[in-house]
Amino acid sequence: SSLSLYISSSQLFSICVFILRRRIANRTTMVGFSGKGVVLAAALASSCNAFTQTTPTSLSGVTGSSSALSAAPATIEQVDKRTGKPTGTSFLPGEAIDRAAKGNPIEKAKLAKDGTSAFVDVYEYAAKIREGSMTWDEVEKADLNTRLKFVGMLHRDKRTPGQFMMRLKVPNGIVNADQMRFYADCVEKYGEERGVVDITTRQNIQLRGVKIEDAPDIIDGLHARNQTSFQSALDSVRNMVGNPLAGIDDMELVDTREFCNALNDLVSLDPETNTRGNPKWGNLPRKFNIAISGSRDDYAHTHINDIGLVPVAHAETGEMGFNVVLGGYMSIKRVAESIDSNMWIPADRESVVTLSEAILRIFRDESERKDRQKARLMWLVEKY
Repeated sequence: SSLSLYISSSQLFSICVFILRRRIANRTTMVGFSGKGVVLAAALASSCNAFTQTTPTSLSGVTGSSSALSAAPATIEQVDKRTGKPTGTSFLPGEAIDRAAKGNPIEKAKLAKDGTSAFVDVYEYAAKIREGSMTWDEVEKADLNTRLKFVGMLHRDKRTPGQFMMRLKVPNGIVNADQMRFYADCVEKYGEERGVVDITTRQNIQLRGVKIEDAPDIIDGLHARNQTSFQSALDSVRNMVGNPLAGIDDMELVDTREFCNALNDLVSLDPETNTRGNPKWGNLPRKFNIAISGSRDDYAHTHINDIGLVPVAHAETGEMGFNVVLGGYMSIKRVAESIDSNMWIPADRESVVTLSEAILRIFRDESERKDRQKARLMWLVEKY
């Protein structure tokens, strides 16, 4: 098929200019300009603290309330004292924090206590439940139904009270026999009805029936196997979807495994501590989906993902790379197919990671914080 390398959409042109205007990078690489438009291959430097708050940020427009879901602190903590890591909120510009303070209940819950350190709460709750000093139903409601989702733990009050579905991160859906045995061992104790391992449509694994007192051992076991459940649910970048036949597809154009692993580490591995959980992407306005196809068959369904990378050779040089499509998603209020951005990037790790990070920065800092139905990338693309 014929390919255009130049921005023809005013929305996407604005996004590219916006990236540069906000100095998302201290340097720009592989960005070409012409009279016809802009070609964006990567516009992000390795420096990742351009928007980091360096002083406590005051909140305006916060009304007092006894509810944990509506209360917000007067200032934003820059570092979580329990983990020593920056808070997810500390990476937001002040304007985004102000909007969050006036936003929906989930935004206010994230301001009241940072979700990226919720794993500490899991360990503390588990210890108390094991020693008999508390029960699961004494867990703070905002933790139970909101913040524990940042650990990948989702609770259903009516259907499975006291038990959780734990969602993992399995980039490209690649698992081995040891990991599968571990999953089975984790849920076997909960019985055939509740102790279930899901294989999801995003090439992911979900463990059902998990109790809080068992969660630390599962988390530790996952990390020992180079997997995690951190930042797999709620307002996080979800599992990286790639070609299910990666490495064995005789029609393969690009092996997607390396890229899925690189993006998974971008969003869920702290580069400062080399531990799981990256607070830089720990306070998004909504979930974010990325899919990378490895062949013309598009098994990854790039058309329903926020970022979709479609493999194709450069029209002039023949170099293998990706056409970039943006904004696809499905919800109860709207179904939107991703749009062709008329952008092409080389099929190398740096280009894939830096483009994704640039778009994630804009999504994190600029997207809706009040109406969750509009807090998806497509609405931001249409805005620009």
